[in-house]
Amino acid sequence: MVARPSRFLRRSLAVSCLLAAAVLPAAPPATPIAARDAPQPTILRMLQMNLCNSGRAGCYTGRAMARAVEVITVEAPDLVTFNEICADDLPALHGAFQGIHPGRRVVAAFQAAGDRPSGDDTRCRNGQRFGIGLLTHVPTPTTPHTVYAGTHPIQDLADPEERAWLCVDIDGTLLACTTHLSATGYRVALTQCDHLLDTILPTISRTAGSRPTVLGGDLNLRAGHDPDVRSCTPPGHQRIGDDRLQHITATPDITLCCRALVPMHGATDHPGLLATLIIDRSRPGRRPA
Repeated sequence: MVARPSRFLRRSLAVSCLLAAAVLPAAPPATPIAARDAPQPTILRMLQMNLCNSGRAGCYTGRAMARAVEVITVEAPDLVTFNEICADDLPALHGAFQGIHPGRRVVAAFQAAGDRPSGDDTRCRNGQRFGIGLLTHVPTPTTPHTVYAGTHPIQDLADPEERAWLCVDIDGTLLACTTHLSATGYRVALTQCDHLLDTILPTISRTAGSRPTVLGGDLNLRAGHDPDVRSCTPPGHQRIGDDRLQHITATPDITLCCRALVPMHGATDHPGLLATLIIDRSRPGRRPA
């Protein structure tokens, strides 16, 4: 006849089992298949800079390029939009950008502003074309990208410089754009902003397959002033600014966060505007009609 465990032993075994269960880690909740299959967000750091490097404006110091290289090297952005640069500035900045993205292909794009009197491009004091630019990177030399560029159809006729816009469709993931709007007519700047965000960029996005779209630039418009930059920001879009004239706007499938102003130490009259982009391909963006 087998002896039964005593009541004390039975109680001790029960307590031991309870204690063992208490220290075991809880099983993680099962991840739904749909959630596992959802595309993961893409996170990019974006930097907007106005370098005032034409050599003709009062804000020119001759030190903006050196400071821009320092900022790019320290902040390590994935995307940089430039205003008021000369054509040969972009290749010079290319080296600093390549240095923070070794093994990646750097994509560089430039668009000159027009010059109404000559029918040619606006020129820097050194004779180079003057305009806007963009730097980003892609995984391989064969990764596709498409450049779109032009001048705004509405211009301030009192200003010989015809303002331009520039976009790069990056690997089907993002449509990245920049512009420098009219500085001599704020109502003209507002009209340019409206047309760019309501017509030009949605048309390109539709052509490219409804890409998440981000725009960085010196819009020469302020929030809380008349005219107000917020009046040309489409419903659902996000916007951050430098508390002055530079802004970054994004379609609803992009979250803008972590704004920072990067000091330029007097090298130009604008700070660097730094932001983080969280691109969520599972969220529907603003689709053009």
